[in-house]
Amino acid sequence: MVVGAVAAALVVGLVGGLIGYVVGRPSPTESSIAHLHEAEAERDVQQIIELTGMARRTRDELSPILVAVKEETEAGRTPEASQVRQWQQTMRRLTEQFDNPPSGTTATNVARSGLRSAVEQAAVAVDSVALVAAGPAAVRDDQLALAARQADLASATWSVAATQLDQINIDAEQGHQHVYLNTGAGDGVIGPDGAAEGSHG
Repeated sequence: MVVGAVAAALVVGLVGGLIGYVVGRPSPTESSIAHLHEAEAERDVQQIIELTGMARRTRDELSPILVAVKEETEAGRTPEASQVRQWQQTMRRLTEQFDNPPSGTTATNVARSGLRSAVEQAAVAVDSVALVAAGPAAVRDDQLALAARQADLASATWSVAATQLDQINIDAEQGHQHVYLNTGAGDGVIGPDGAAEGSHG
């Protein structure tokens, strides 16, 4: 009787386990959806890594231009025409790299769009400086002041996008990535948090 009871219990257990497996097993549709989500997550991580690298390279070229625009305008000086033309060439190249962006998640798209907006605003600031030399001297100071304000807006916009970029890196388990401009603090500019670069805290 004991042997029979044990055998019956084993049979019931096996049948129950089999039923549980069949019932709990994901359907082909559910499996396909799960695979699509995994592929999307992997693609987004790669996009985040590439966007962060591009942001670092852009930051290194953009920061000195914005600093120079501010310093020159605050001193009431008009930069040399050759220097301004060089800035304009750089800004065109930096802007063009945001053309035809890949489709990513909303969070990644927001970071990319913010960076692009900052670069475009910086390009407007440089173009404003270029117009100073061609304009009448009577309005030169006002035009330079406007260029400085545009540079400030570009820095503020970049700082918001850099904060978003930091967050998506954390979410993608890449750790903190502080890709902020080296232009100093200003109105509306968000600075990096106190976390160590690459840390997950």
